[in-house]
Amino acid sequence: MITKNSTRTEVKALAQNIHMSPFKARRVIDQIRGRSYEETLMILELMPYRAAFSILKLVYSAAANANNLGLNEAESFISKAEVNGGTVLKRLRPRARGRSYRIKRPTCHITIVLKDKSKNL
Repeated sequence: MITKNSTRTEVKALAQNIHMSPFKARRVIDQIRGRSYEETLMILELMPYRAAFSILKLVYSAAANANNLGLNEAESFISKAEVNGGTVLKRLRPRARGRSYRIKRPTCHITIVLKDKSKNL
């Protein structure tokens, strides 16, 4: 999704229903918020968390959207990064004596917004 205003240009990428807890994804998102695009790539490639791979793919997608608009992704930065909770998948695990145990599998929605530094001035 691309938003063009007269004063600034921002590019948005959204990933929905990612199978991970929003708390675990926020731990990674908090590290990259406000950083430049290239610095974000270095941080995400070296992070040991599983959420870093999904967020890295989303940052690449936002950069591709910026490239389609004609912006230089090297001059952009992460202006907004947020994680919202999605639907919770409820599953049943069989237990002893015919009973069952509920398993909650959380999902999350991740949003990344890139802004161009030169257009922001």
